[in-house]
Amino acid sequence: MTQSAFTLTYGDNGVAWLKIDVPDEKMNTLQSAFVDQVTTVLEELKTKSDLKGMVVHSGKPDNFIAGADIKMLAACTTAEEAQQLAAQGQVLFSQLEALPFHVVAAIHGPCLGGGLELALACHSRVCSDDDKTRLGLPEVQLGLLPGSGGTQRLPRLVGVANSLDMILTGKQLRAKKAKKIGLVEESIPLSILLDVAEKQALKPKPNRKSSLQEWALGGNALGRSLVFDQAAKKTHEKTRGNYPAVDAILEVIKVGLQDDLKKGFDLEAKRFGELVMSPESAALRSIFFATTAMKKEHGADAEPKTVKRIGVLGGGLMGGGISHVSAVKAKLSTRIKDIANDGIKNAMNYNFKLLEKQRKRRIISKAEQQSKMLSISGGTDYTGFNHVDVVIEAVFEDLNLKHQMVKEIEENGNAQTIFATNTSSLPIHQIAQAAERPENVVGLHYFSPVEKMPLVEVIPHEGTSEQTIATVVALAKKQGKTPIVVGDKAGFYVNRILAPYMNEAASVLMAGEPIEHIDNALLDFGFPVGPITLLDEVGVDIGAKIMPILVAELGERFQGPDVFDVLLADNRKGRKTGKGFYKYDSKKKEVDKTVYKLLNIEPQQHAAAIDIAQRCSLMMLNEAARCLDEGVIKSARDGDIGAIFGIGFPPFLGGPFRYMDQVGIERIVELLTDCTDKYGERFQPCDKLVAMANEGQTFYS
Repeated sequence: MTQSAFTLTYGDNGVAWLKIDVPDEKMNTLQSAFVDQVTTVLEELKTKSDLKGMVVHSGKPDNFIAGADIKMLAACTTAEEAQQLAAQGQVLFSQLEALPFHVVAAIHGPCLGGGLELALACHSRVCSDDDKTRLGLPEVQLGLLPGSGGTQRLPRLVGVANSLDMILTGKQLRAKKAKKIGLVEESIPLSILLDVAEKQALKPKPNRKSSLQEWALGGNALGRSLVFDQAAKKTHEKTRGNYPAVDAILEVIKVGLQDDLKKGFDLEAKRFGELVMSPESAALRSIFFATTAMKKEHGADAEPKTVKRIGVLGGGLMGGGISHVSAVKAKLSTRIKDIANDGIKNAMNYNFKLLEKQRKRRIISKAEQQSKMLSISGGTDYTGFNHVDVVIEAVFEDLNLKHQMVKEIEENGNAQTIFATNTSSLPIHQIAQAAERPENVVGLHYFSPVEKMPLVEVIPHEGTSEQTIATVVALAKKQGKTPIVVGDKAGFYVNRILAPYMNEAASVLMAGEPIEHIDNALLDFGFPVGPITLLDEVGVDIGAKIMPILVAELGERFQGPDVFDVLLADNRKGRKTGKGFYKYDSKKKEVDKTVYKLLNIEPQQHAAAIDIAQRCSLMMLNEAARCLDEGVIKSARDGDIGAIFGIGFPPFLGGPFRYMDQVGIERIVELLTDCTDKYGERFQPCDKLVAMANEGQTFYS
């Protein structure tokens, strides 16, 4: 007989204890198979007339319930089946809520999705003030809405504005914030969590019906309508109509508050079922499964060695960011080396500012801030580098300088020290040529700003040892990154697929299309920033440096229109010089129209936004397929994650490869062929796509 995840015990004082502990799993997740188990528990509780209260708690040491197991959604073949799953959850939680005694949820660790919906069905909630404790409804990030009553109970508990903020963004609240908005009654040390929950359970059930509910509804229909309109406007500015879950969330909450709870529940389950079947949710869930699988991978056939100390070469923007994720996220002793004291000062200041922001938001205390700063040190020589396990180099993109760095680390490090280079364009095998121990040399390409961007490309050259690869993959994960192992070819993967996309945007601009029209076209397609804005953010000088390398190594299709030299001659490097395609001296984002004269363009809108988006994205898709064919990436999955986490390829499309599957490879080849006739040879579909179209193949089975 299957062991139940739910165990009921009874205290002498009239308090029942419901422990949730999913057998053989690290995390508690809710599964459809538990329906019978929960029903049995509820039936038993209904027979107990002498109970004063109940505490619902977890049997796991570090999590309450991390949500529902989303694998069960993949088993649904119709919207009705998925709707039934949601309705089932609603019924069970409503039965829990209807128990005649005071039910208290004692929360420690992640309490997310279905876990929070269960806690909301309890009459009170108390949580530990531990940093592990997080409360949230992240379903929107999977293209869904909370389907077991969350859209109805949360607004009635914390108000419309707070609940919309949580449900529309999927954000997770720390204990302090959860208490502040009324989501939990108490935020207390873990050591007394169950004692406090027990005392709470012995009190009468809280009666919140009247005044709080009125306040939650915004007081009146007009106030409520205003809150919804503002939320809809703000959200649509971000999503641009690409995420159907957002509209469904707004509709379901509104109906529940305007009509009644039953109508709210019914619509919640219905919309949940429809969203499960949407292509957007399927794509977003595929990202979740891919990243979950990647967490278990080493990237190589070897065990990673233990890393305790990190060295960072260069105190610039990248060096500052790399030292931050090494010291603060990975909790490793970090030593920065720069040729000048100003570089060290800059990196230390960079770290201090990021930590100060956290301290001001009360995420960390003053003592924690000081402790984290003490784990970072720096100097202009190699003091302490003989004890360093991994050195991450973030100096200028100059091969001779990189060679010098390799030699100096081999002299000042130890025989096992790994030299990881954060180059964005130079081939790793060329950098390794200067090494006596090339097996310790590897590429570790971060994206800017390092503390925010989730991706890292790990680039071994032919001589890199398996242990070196496994060690830097494990290090990147400790730094909070998602690493993908990519081939040692010019541009690696992310910059290689980004370059033709950016070049095409520049070609569209040189054909006279207005800057904001181009950017808006790609924003509507789903990218987080437009390509022209991105060029300003990355820096025109960086683009000018990378393009010739790509042309030399990969051919003429990487030759973009000649705009870089003209812009650099006018000192237009983008945001960093306060001068680019956009103006940076005013609060409002606006195009610097003098750039048109400089480039000899008469801006006039001719092409439809969808055609511009298609032109630019097709160049990226074609190059991504080439990268897979050449072994630059190991799988379509890695290519999708790299594009989404590295350059913000629209997540709701699932990445370049899932998107090509969805559109159909044959159709992609047709579109590329059409563009070849219109715009030139650079659009020629690659051999792999042509072969796949002929064979009727897809990237994913």
